Amino acid sequence: MVGVLTTRPIDCCLDYISPEGGVRAGDLVEVPLGASLAIGAVWGAGEGGVDNARLRRIHRRLDAPPINADMRRFLEQAGRYTLIAQTSMLRLATRVSGLEKARPTRTVFAATGKAPNPATPARLSVLRAFKDRGGMPMPTSEIVEHAGVGAGVVKGLENQGVLKRFNVARDRPYPELKPGKTNLELTPDQQTAASDLRAKAARGSYSATLLKGVTGSGKTEVYLEAVAETVARGRQALVLMPEIALTEQFLERVAERFGARPGEWHSEVTPAERRRLWRSVGEGGVQLVVGARSALFLPFRTLGLIVVDEEHDGSYKQEEGAIYNARDMAVLRASLCGAQVVLASATPSLETWNNARTGKYDRVDLPLRIGATELPEMSAIDLRESGLPSGRWISGALALAVREAVERGEQALLFLNRRGYAPMTICRSCGFQFVCTECDVRMVEHRFRRILMCHQCGATRPVTQACPACETEGELVAIGPGVERLAEESRELFPKARIEILSSDAMDGGRGLRDTIERIKRGSADIVIGTQLVAKGHHFPGLTVVGAIDADFSLNSDDFRAAERTYQLMTQVAGRSGRNRGGRRGLALLQTCNPDHHVIRAILSGDDEAFLMAEAAERQVSGVPPFGRYVGIVVSGRNSRAAEELSNAMVRHSGPLDRIGAHLFGPAPAQLARVRGRTRLRILIKADINAPVQAAIKRWMKQFRVPSSLRVAIDIDPQRFI
Repeated sequence: MVGVLTTRPIDCCLDYISPEGGVRAGDLVEVPLGASLAIGAVWGAGEGGVDNARLRRIHRRLDAPPINADMRRFLEQAGRYTLIAQTSMLRLATRVSGLEKARPTRTVFAATGKAPNPATPARLSVLRAFKDRGGMPMPTSEIVEHAGVGAGVVKGLENQGVLKRFNVARDRPYPELKPGKTNLELTPDQQTAASDLRAKAARGSYSATLLKGVTGSGKTEVYLEAVAETVARGRQALVLMPEIALTEQFLERVAERFGARPGEWHSEVTPAERRRLWRSVGEGGVQLVVGARSALFLPFRTLGLIVVDEEHDGSYKQEEGAIYNARDMAVLRASLCGAQVVLASATPSLETWNNARTGKYDRVDLPLRIGATELPEMSAIDLRESGLPSGRWISGALALAVREAVERGEQALLFLNRRGYAPMTICRSCGFQFVCTECDVRMVEHRFRRILMCHQCGATRPVTQACPACETEGELVAIGPGVERLAEESRELFPKARIEILSSDAMDGGRGLRDTIERIKRGSADIVIGTQLVAKGHHFPGLTVVGAIDADFSLNSDDFRAAERTYQLMTQVAGRSGRNRGGRRGLALLQTCNPDHHVIRAILSGDDEAFLMAEAAERQVSGVPPFGRYVGIVVSGRNSRAAEELSNAMVRHSGPLDRIGAHLFGPAPAQLARVRGRTRLRILIKADINAPVQAAIKRWMKQFRVPSSLRVAIDIDPQRFI
C-alpha cells in the first residue's frame, strides 16, 4: 500500500495497492479516481486504517522520470509557505500534456558487421554511409539521403541481416555544452565576481548571492561563468528570465559561449517540445535550461545553480491561480537541493538588498560599465517651467535632443508606460466614459487597430464616431497619451525618422516582438517608443538618448513600493543609453513636474545605496516589508452580497490572527473592484516579520465554509495591491 498525491483538487494523499512490479516514492502513476483515471505521484507509504480489500490498485506506472526527494520536499515546503494546496503544487510540477502517453518512437537501422552478398556498389555505399556517421543508427530516409540509394536497397540489406531494424525514442537528445569554450576576456571586476561564483559552484553546496552591477557592466558574462563551472561539475543549471523577448538574445549568447543552445521553457514552446524538455530534465539529459518563472518547477535531477536575472522584476510574481514569487521560491529550492542561487540586477529589490546587507545573502558588485563607456548623463526637464505645447507630450528640450541624435545617425528612445493610444476616451457632450462591462476599469483606445480594449479581461469593442450614451457625433475625445499617440506625435515632429513601437500590444505574439527587437538592434529604427518592456535588459548599440515622458507616473500611488519601483524603472530605462563600447556617452532626460521629489533627486544622483538606505529606514519605522509581513486576501464572486457577507464574517472572527498580534484592514473594495464580472473585496493582514502567519491563517480559514460560487485568494507577500 502506498500514498498517491494526485493532480485533482483533493488536498491529501490517497491510499492505493501497488501494481505488478511495485513502485517507488516519486514515481508518476495513473490511478483510478471515481469513474476516470488521474495522474499522480507516489508520495510515500499509505496512511492505512482502511481494509486492503476496499483499496483500488494503481492502474500503471508512467514511463516518465520520477519526482525526486529534493523536488518533493520543495513542493511541500513551497506549498506550506504560499498556502497553495499540495495537489496544485504537483500540477505546477507536471504541467505538460501527454505524460500519460507512451513515448513516441521511430524505426532506425544499424549495421551488424555482416558483409552483403553480392557486394553491389549501392550496398557498399550504404555501409560507407554508416561508417561516415561513426556507426550511428539511421532511419531509412537518412540512409537514402547519405548513400544516394533507393529504399529497396535498405530493405534488401535488412533481409540479408546486414542491417538490423529497431525502435528508438523519437525525441532528439539535447546537445552537450562545452563549458571551457570561450574567447571572452573579462574585466578585472568581472574576473573577481566570476571567481567568487565559480568557487561556490565548485563547493556544490547552498549559497545565495546578490550580483549587483550597473547597467552595461556585464553581469550576464559573469553568471555564465558560474553556469560553466556547474556544468563542468556534472550538475544542471537554470536561468530564469522575466521576459520571453529576452530569451532569444540570451540563447544566442549561450550558443556562442558554450557551442550549443540550452533547453528552452516558456509559453511559446510547443507542447511536444515542452514534453521533450520535461522528460530530459528529469533524466539529466539537459545541462542548462533558460525559461520563465514556471521553469522553476521542472523536475531537475541534479540541480546545481539557479540564476534569477533582473531579480527585481515584477514578472516573477504569479498573480493568478497558484500565487507565488519565483524569486523567493528559487532561493527555497536552491537551499533544499544544495544549489547556488544568483540574484542579478542593477536595481535590486529592497528585500534582496536588505538580505545582502544583513548577511543572509552574499554580495558581489560590478560598479563599472564594460570598456570605455560611462553611465548616462541624467537630467530633469522641469515641466512647471518649460511647459508642454498644446496637445503635445514631448517638450521642446527633449525634441531637440532626439532630433540631434537622429541627425548624428544614432537612436533615441521615448519611454511611456501606457499601452495603446489613450488610457481614457470621454464624450465632451455628456461626460460618458468607455468602461468595461465586466471589469471596473476604463477601456484603452488602440487607434491603430480601431478598437477599445480592457487590459484586465481582454474584452474589446469597436471605436465609434457617435457617443453610445447621447448619440452625439464627433464629441468623443482621447484623454492622455499612450505609446501609439506618442508615435503619432513623433511622426509629426520627426517626419523623416524611422519609428518603432516596442509594446506587447503592438506585437503579433512573441515572434513579432523578437523581430522588432532585432530590427532595432540592427539600426533599422531611429526612434523607439516603448513601455516598460524596453527596460528589461535589452542592449541597443546605437541608442544614445532616452526620454522619459512622464517620470512622475507612479509616484502618486498609495503602494508602499511606489518609490522603489519608480527608481528601478527610470534607472533601468536610462541604462539602455550609451552602451556601445567607445561610443558617445548616453543622455537620459526625465520630464517631471516634481524635480524636487526625493525619488527624482535620487535617480538623477545615481546614488542607489543612499536611496535604498533611506527607503529601508522609512519602511522599518512603518513595519512594512521587508521589516514586516503583509498577506493579501481577496474574496471574489458574481454575487456581491455573498462576497460581502463572507469577508465581513472573516474579519469578525479573526481570533487566530489576533493571537499572533496581526492586524486586519478591511474588508474594502479592491483597487480593481470588479474583474471578469466578479466583485472583489480585499482584506489586508499586517504582522510582525517573525509571526507564524501561515499557521494562523490556516486555523482562521478553517472557521469558514466558502461556497462554490465564491473564491478566496491568499497572497503571501503581495507585490501589488489590486
